Order: sequence, then C-alpha cells, then structure tokens
Amino acid sequence: MLEENNILKMQDISKSFPGVRALNDVDLTVKKGEIHALIGENGAGKSTLMKVLLGLYDQDSGDIIINGNHVRINNPHDALSLGISMIHQELSLVPDRTIAENILMGREPKSKIPGIFSWNKLFDDADKLLKEIGMKYNSRDYVKNLTVAGQQMIEIARALSYKSDIIIMDEPTSALTDTEVDLLFAIMRKLKKSGISIIFISHKIDELFEIADRTTVLRDGKVVGVRDNADLNKSELIAMMVGRELTNIFPKEVVEIGEVFLEANHLTRTGVFEDVSFKVRKGEILGLSGLMGAGRTEVMRTIFGIDSLTSGELLVDGKIVHIKTPSDAIKLGFGMVTEDRKKEGLALVRSVKENISMATMKDYCKHSYIINRKEIINSKKFIEMLSIKTPSPKVRIGSLSGGNQQKAVLAKWLATDCRLMILDEPTRGIDVGAKSEIHRLMTQFAKKGMAIIMISSEMPEILGMSDRVIVMHRGRFKGELTRAEATQEKIMHLAIGEN
Repeated sequence: MLEENNILKMQDISKSFPGVRALNDVDLTVKKGEIHALIGENGAGKSTLMKVLLGLYDQDSGDIIINGNHVRINNPHDALSLGISMIHQELSLVPDRTIAENILMGREPKSKIPGIFSWNKLFDDADKLLKEIGMKYNSRDYVKNLTVAGQQMIEIARALSYKSDIIIMDEPTSALTDTEVDLLFAIMRKLKKSGISIIFISHKIDELFEIADRTTVLRDGKVVGVRDNADLNKSELIAMMVGRELTNIFPKEVVEIGEVFLEANHLTRTGVFEDVSFKVRKGEILGLSGLMGAGRTEVMRTIFGIDSLTSGELLVDGKIVHIKTPSDAIKLGFGMVTEDRKKEGLALVRSVKENISMATMKDYCKHSYIINRKEIINSKKFIEMLSIKTPSPKVRIGSLSGGNQQKAVLAKWLATDCRLMILDEPTRGIDVGAKSEIHRLMTQFAKKGMAIIMISSEMPEILGMSDRVIVMHRGRFKGELTRAEATQEKIMHLAIGEN
C-alpha cells in the first residue's frame, strides 16, 4: 500500500543554474485525488520544480517517486507516459488551426487510408471531450477567433484530453471570467472525485482556499511549510510566502488631485465600444472595471493610438489632440503597460537595459551608434528606483521573475517622463509581495502628479487603489463611483448591465 496514498513524492530535489541555486532540497508530496496548491513569490522555485517533474530540467540531486516507484523523467514524453500533463500559463495553441486540431494535435485519429487521419472522428472526439467537461465550444471553430479566456479554456481541454493521473495547472485562471473560473473549479472537483491529482499554482490566494486541500509554500528555492488549508488563514499564508507580514497590500495614500489631464468625449470604435466619456486628473488613480469583453482594454488601446478611433474627441490639458499612432501618444506624455507584458511589453530575448531604454532609444543614439555607457547608467537608475532584482542590467529580461519584468515595463515608461500611465491588469500573474510593490509605486507616481488609469479584473485591487471607478458593460459606459461610494456589489451590478 502506498504511504498515505501518495501518488507523487519528490524528495530532496536540488537544481542550480550559473550563479543561482533555484531549488535546495525541496520535498513535494501529493496524494491521490488531492488538489495540492504550490505557491510562493515569483522566483521562489515553483516553475523550476514543475519543469523537473515534466522532464524539461534534470535535477542535480533528489528522487521522484510515482505510485511507489522511483522514476527518471528525461523529457515531457516520459512525463506523459507516466500520467503527468500540464496546463501552461503561456498559451501554446496554433491560432490558424481548429479547436479540435489543437486539442488532439499529434494524436489525430487515423482513417483506413495509411497516412491519412479521419477529420470526422477528430471533430467528433473533440466535441465529445468538450461536452464531457462542460465547455460549450464548437470544435470546428478556429482558435484565432476565440478570446484570450476562450483560448485558455482550450489549453485546459487539451491537458485533460491526455487522461493523466497528475495534472499541473499553472495560473489557469489568470485570463478567465468568474463564470469560467466556476466552470474550471467544477471540472477540478469532478477530476478529484475520480481520483485524479492536481497541482494548482496560483497567485490568487482566495482561489487556493476555495479549491485546494493542502498547500506547499516555497521561498527562495526552499520549502517553508506544508499545511492543510483547513488549518491555515490568509495572513499566515502571506507571511510564509514573503517571509514577513504584509499589513497593507494596497498602500493607498491621500494625494492632492489636480486639474484634468485627459478628457475623452463620446469615443466610439464601431463594433467594439460606443459613446465612452470620462476624465482623469493629475495625481488621480482612475479604476476601470467591468467583466471580460466589456471593452476596457479596447478603449485604452485606442487612446494610446494602437487602434483607430471611429469618432469622438480627446483633450490633453484642455486642448484637442489627434492620436493616430503610439508615437503620437508618447509625445503627449502617455505610457501604457499592456495586459500581456510578454507579447506586447517586453522583448524577452533582449537585456534588462535594452527593455528599459526601448521607448527612449533616440536619447542613447549618436549618428548610427548606441552610446552603451549612457544606456547602462540610465537603466541602473531605474533598476535602483524600482528595486528591480537582477544580477546585472545586461541580463536577459526573460530570466527575471514576473514581478521584476513588470517593474521593468514601468521603468520603460518612466524613462519617457510620462504624465499619464495606463496600466492594463498591472499585477496579473505576479505574487502578493510584488503586487504590494507595484501598488506602492503607483501611489508614488500619483504623489508626483502623474495621472493613472488602471484596468483590473481583481475587485480588491479596484477598491483598494482607485480614487474613482468607472464601469463598462458590453462596450458602453455604465456608471461612475467615487472611492467612498464604490463597493463590490455596486460595481458588479453595473458590470452586468444593471443601473
């Protein structure tokens, strides 16, 4: 009989990279039919540990035991053959293929003709799986036509299609609506009931208490605690994660709010949003709330010149402006931290200094040459100002944790001396300690007179950091609330279209 019905035991796992000990004698034990949360700040070692389990990394030392047997996992194929699959945080779908092709890629059902697979069976098998797990998608639709949330659900369906005994879920709810999160949790409970084990990685602490049975906490590559969730509270969990008590995750301060910096009047982009009007003042944090697909991001993309405006008027400091491109917006003092920092905010293969300098590169150029010394001095200034944890400005930014990457994106726009910062989901996918730091920086920016527009799907963030909240529903402005008026109930009533 397995010890305490354990399906997985990782013992004394260590892994080092040049100059960094990522894992130091880490233990992880998962029981059969258990939802086990694995948490820690960015850089704590969660991803490294899971990559060892998937065979993407070789551990330097330690053992992996599955169903009582010592195993060696050399690659992801070995992991799949041992009943281990993973839902990755980063989408890995092929946009120009159908949902069915993405779900069953590499496992297409064969027809009677050698070398040819059966399209009808492919779609039938995919539709059957989608129906079984309660996802209402047509498997013949193309992935590129889905929302980000829809694509995330297809990633989940693909992982479930392997019928694995252990499923790793890395931030699976990061792009999902509340309804989709409820569906995912229902699927997880069904899997648990059938004896499947789930390793659940999330930075959303409330989710961990709702869905997980036990939690392992990593910090600086070491296990600092394994607790039953029934015997754990949120404050204890945060203290274990960050090594200190975070008494104020939302360090909002009273700031003198100045005159209107940006005024938007009757903005319309046909088929996307219509008749949106608002103002944001110097020193103000304006929260923009609404459900997924409400049009929040689309409005900000248009204001920043990424997408074109059909009609409407923009005024900066009381003067009408015409923004056709992001360059126009940057010249007016706008900066925008996009929702997907890895695809739209960073060049992951380039260095930290190059990413910080990206929007101000002309300041470091002389004729056709880049003045490298000047660029390094400037990047060091922002690395120190924002406490970006990096061994050197020359390190590839893709090697940094999510929170430090996000601070580098902020640094990029601060280098432009921007007067308006648009923050689209500024703390998505980063840990609670890094969230607190980002919120602290937002308060500092506001104190210096910067106008801030913050899009967030996290209600505590909207309530904790906003001076005013405007709510959108299906591409339309639905209401405005002062900080004193705003409650979760009032915002949700507006978000679902009720007045």
